[in-house]
Amino acid sequence: MAPIVTSVGAYVVLARGAQDDGGGIAVGGKVADIPPRMLAAYQRAARQVGRHVPKCRGMRWPILAGIAKVESNHASGRSVAGNGDIRPRIYGVLLNGSGAGGNTTVFPDTDGGRWDGTASGERAVGPFQFLPSTWDGVGKDAGGDGTADPHNADDAALGAAVYLCGKGHDLAKEPQLRAAIFQYNRSAEYVANVRGWIDQYTAANSPGLDNVTGDARTVIEAALAQRGVPYSWGGGTADGPSTGICCSPSGKSGARINGFDCSGLTTYAYAKAGIRLPRTAAAQAGLGQRIPASAGTRALKPGDLVFYAYAPGRDSTIYHVGIYVGSGQMVNAARPGTVVRLDAVDAMSGYAGGARLL
Repeated sequence: MAPIVTSVGAYVVLARGAQDDGGGIAVGGKVADIPPRMLAAYQRAARQVGRHVPKCRGMRWPILAGIAKVESNHASGRSVAGNGDIRPRIYGVLLNGSGAGGNTTVFPDTDGGRWDGTASGERAVGPFQFLPSTWDGVGKDAGGDGTADPHNADDAALGAAVYLCGKGHDLAKEPQLRAAIFQYNRSAEYVANVRGWIDQYTAANSPGLDNVTGDARTVIEAALAQRGVPYSWGGGTADGPSTGICCSPSGKSGARINGFDCSGLTTYAYAKAGIRLPRTAAAQAGLGQRIPASAGTRALKPGDLVFYAYAPGRDSTIYHVGIYVGSGQMVNAARPGTVVRLDAVDAMSGYAGGARLL
C-alpha cells in the first residue's frame, strides 16, 4: 500500500499559509482552531474505529486532529455541510515528478479522476490528504449514505483512524503511536509536528479548573501534569514516578517501567498538597469523609478520591483509585500498558464511592 500522503501534503498546507491559530486552546468545551463540524468528525471516528479494527487500542480524537491540522489545517477555507461534505474539494499538487514540494516521484492515475479530479495522474485529496489508491483500501462510509468519500469529513476521519490503527496498534503506547504517524508520512519532522499538535489538543481537552482553588487545585494540577507517564505496577511515590514491582494480577511486571500505578499517582498528587496517603487504594478509602456509592457521582467534588471495588459496599475489596477533576472525569492510571490519562468516572467497573480529604 502506498503512503496516504507524501511531503507534498505538508507542503500544500504551508503554501496556503496555515497558522497555529491559538494553539488549540479550549473555549467553552470547543477547541479554538478546529471548526465544530470537523471536531465532531474526529470524535465520531475515534468512537467508530473499533467496529472496523476491533484490536485497535488508544485511538483518541486529538490524534486525528493532529494529522488533519498538518494536512489541511482542518479544511481551512472550505465549508463543511451538516452531512460532512467539504466544498470546494481539497486537492494536493499533481504527483508528476515536477519537484514541487518535494514531489519527485510519478504516481500514475488509479481512479480515473473520480476523487482527485484528474486522469492525468494522482494527487492527494480531502482534509486528510489521501492518495486515491490508499483510500481504495481504507475508505469507510461513516455516515451511512452508501459512499465512502474522502471529501466527506466523517468518512475521511474514519479512514484515517482505520489506517493509523493498522491491524491492531495500541496508540496509547508512544512507540506505536509514533510508528503509526510515521507510516502516514515517512518523515521524522512530520511525526514531531503532528505529535506536538496531539499534545496541544489533548491539553485542550482538559477540564476547566477556573472554579477550583486551594489544595484541590494543587492536587489536580499535579496529577494532570503526569499525563502520558506509563503505568507501572507498584510504581510511584510521594516524590514522583518510580520503577514498580512484579507482578500485577494479569501477570504484568512494573519492575522495568518508570511510572505510576493508581495509588502511586494519588500518593504523589496529594503529597504536593502536604497530605501523606497510605500506599494502597483500599487503605486510602479509610481516610477523610467517605462518600457512599449510593450518593452517585454528582456528590463528588474536584480533588476527591474515587474508588472501585470487586464487591461495592465492601471496602476490603477496593482495587482501584482515581482523582476526580469534575465534569464526570478523573485522572486515572488505569492498568498495565496504558498511560496516566483523563477517563470518565464510569470507565472502570465497580464504582465504590469516594473520599474527601480536602
